[in-house]
Amino acid sequence: MAESGLSNLRERAENGDEEAVDELIELAPERGDMDELRHFADRGNATATDQLIELATERGDMHELRRLADKGNTTAAEQLMEFTAE
Repeated sequence: MAESGLSNLRERAENGDEEAVDELIELAPERGDMDELRHFADRGNATATDQLIELATERGDMHELRRLADKGNTTAAEQLMEFTAE
């Protein structure tokens, strides 16, 4: 998707359009956009949080997993423990 399409989606999402939020969350992992996922995860979106954990795990991003675990996310904590056990 072109940047103009993403900008349009972001604007719609910020105005409360849940379909736009869902689409941005769906596109973010494909683009490797952890910032986009973090934006929605930090606002309580569970799907964004799950996608962020998955992407952080794929990248071996222990810092991001630790940040989420410190916020109480048990899935991130489990992934972090798996990394430290290896």
